[in-house]
Amino acid sequence: MDLLKIRDEIDEIDQKIAQLFERRMKLCQDVAEFKIETGKAVFDPVREQQKIERIGTLLQGEFDSQGMQEVLSHMMAISRKRQYQLLVENGKEEPTGFSMVRELSVEGKSVAYAGVEGAYGYEATMQFFGPEAEKFSCPNHALVMKAVEEGKADYGVLPIENSSAGAVTDVFDLLMNYDICVVAEMSLSISHCLLGLPEAELSDIRQVHSHPQALQQCSQYLGKHPEWQQVPEGNTAASAKMVAEKGEKGAAAVASETAAELYGLKVLAPSINHNKTNTTRFVIVTKQKIYLETADKLCLCLECRHETGTLYRLLSHFAYNGLNLTQIESRPIPGRSWEYRFFVDVEGNLKDSGVQNAVKGLKEETVSCRILGNC
Repeated sequence: MDLLKIRDEIDEIDQKIAQLFERRMKLCQDVAEFKIETGKAVFDPVREQQKIERIGTLLQGEFDSQGMQEVLSHMMAISRKRQYQLLVENGKEEPTGFSMVRELSVEGKSVAYAGVEGAYGYEATMQFFGPEAEKFSCPNHALVMKAVEEGKADYGVLPIENSSAGAVTDVFDLLMNYDICVVAEMSLSISHCLLGLPEAELSDIRQVHSHPQALQQCSQYLGKHPEWQQVPEGNTAASAKMVAEKGEKGAAAVASETAAELYGLKVLAPSINHNKTNTTRFVIVTKQKIYLETADKLCLCLECRHETGTLYRLLSHFAYNGLNLTQIESRPIPGRSWEYRFFVDVEGNLKDSGVQNAVKGLKEETVSCRILGNC
C-alpha cells in the first residue's frame, strides 16, 4: 500500500469515529437529563475506572491497550463537562454563597495592613482606599487576617505576589486558615532605597536590615558590598524605623523613600532593586462573601486526589470552558507529606456560565474546591 491509500483509509476510519462520538455524546445528553431529574451525581470514579480497565482488555498489545484506555478516559471527561453544562443550564449550578455588589462600600470603613507606617502595605492601603481611610497597622499578615475575621477591620490589605521574588507563600496559607474572601486587588510599583542616618555615608555601613524579599530583590546591588551583613527583618518600614531609633551610623535599611521621610533617614542609594519594573500585587480581603459586578478574576484553592492524571483533569475544566489560567501555586498540605493544594487564578466572573460550569465540575471531581474570591 502506498502512503496516499493508507491516508485515505485513515480518513474513512476518522469519519466513522466522528459519527460514533456524536452518537455517544447524544446518549450522554440523555444521561444528563436523567441525572437532572433524579439528582444523581455526574462523576462516578469507581464505575469509570472499571469501564476503562475493561475496554483495555479488548485490545492486543500493551501500547494499544494503554492508548485505548487514555482515549476512553478523555471521552468520559468531555462527557462529564457536557453534563455539567446541561445541569447549569437547567438551574442545577453549584451554590457559591457569594452575593454580587455594584461597588465596594469603603466610606467609614476600617482597613488593616501589615507593618508600620511607611510600609508598602501602608502605601497600597493609601493608594486603594485614599488618605482619609481609617487604617491601622498589624505586626504581621496573620494578625491582619485575624482582625478582618473578628470584625475589628472591615478590610485587610495583603501582598500576594511580587514580580521579582514570586509568591508571598505565607499569605496563600493564611487564605485557607481564615474565613475571609478576596474582593479586589491592586498593583504597587516598588522602588527600594538604601536608607541611613542623616550623618551616615556609604563607607560607614556595616549592616543592612530589611524584609528577606526586599534583600533578595536588591541582591545584585548588595552583592557588590560583601562587607555588609544582611539582617532579615519582618518588614521594610519597621527596619527603617529601627535604624532611626538605633542611631548607629553603621546600620542601614532597605525600604521606601516614604519610610525615609517618615523616620528622618537619608537616601544613601535610590532605586537599588535590580528589576526596575518591580511590582507587588496586593489583595483586598473582607469577611463578607461578596464580589463586584465587574470582577474578572476568580481565585480558587483546589485539592485533588493523589493519583495519575488528576491535576490534568482538574485544569481541563478551565480549558474546556474557555477560562484563561493566569496563576497556579502549589503549597504543602499540613500533616500530609508530599501532598499539595493548588491556588489557582482564572479570568472570569461568578455570574458567567463558563465559570459556573467549571466550578460545578471541580466541586464534583476534586477532594476540595474552595472559592477564595472574585476580584
